[in-house]
Amino acid sequence: MEREKEEEEEEIVCLDESFFINDNYQLTTFTFGSQVIQLFCLHSASTDFDLTGQLVWPGAMLLNDYISKNSELLQGRSVIELGSGVGITGILCSRFCREVVLTDHNEEVLRILKKNVELHSSSQNHNGSSGLAAEKLEWGNSEHIYHILEKYSRGFDLILGADICFQQASIPLLFDTVEKLLRFRGQGQCKFILAYISRAKVMDSMVINEATRHGLEINEIAGTRSVVGNLGGTIFEVTL
Repeated sequence: MEREKEEEEEEIVCLDESFFINDNYQLTTFTFGSQVIQLFCLHSASTDFDLTGQLVWPGAMLLNDYISKNSELLQGRSVIELGSGVGITGILCSRFCREVVLTDHNEEVLRILKKNVELHSSSQNHNGSSGLAAEKLEWGNSEHIYHILEKYSRGFDLILGADICFQQASIPLLFDTVEKLLRFRGQGQCKFILAYISRAKVMDSMVINEATRHGLEINEIAGTRSVVGNLGGTIFEVTL
């Protein structure tokens, strides 16, 4: 019996976590209206589901297109982006905003996010300011949220999220975080702009229901429905 146990243990292969990480990042150019952005990202998904942030997803393209056409919404504003991934939306925002804080929770994703922030932080945006930073933020983690609100004590004018609704378990935590950030500024002082890509009806309902459960109003922004990569997408505005 002991011998069989030893043989079973010998069959267990311990793989280093790097086996699951694809870090073959390529400097890639994206164009949104008159804005051209270069950043490092993957062109194919990592084997680790938690590393989806290494890619540029359809929702980011949808939100960035909207931003490029409505840049007056961002002029002089302070913005926090949730689930920034490689940072393509936050970096575009920095061309117009006073301050942009990009956030993610995964350490490997944060590494490439910070690399892209460094790539762009030396450039002045259109307002003569280059307030671009990356912070760790796990949704629903009060310690992370309070750390950010202590560091950025004036709060934010806008919260952004692009294609961040993948896992059902994360949606309540997302709206926990959004609610705390909105309430910190007070009613009418901040709003959450969510670029949503529809992949499952259960998620469609869950996003609406969780926003409502947290005492928030969620409305589709007129004229934002579109097809991105064969998937239907729209942009929601969420307020207290």
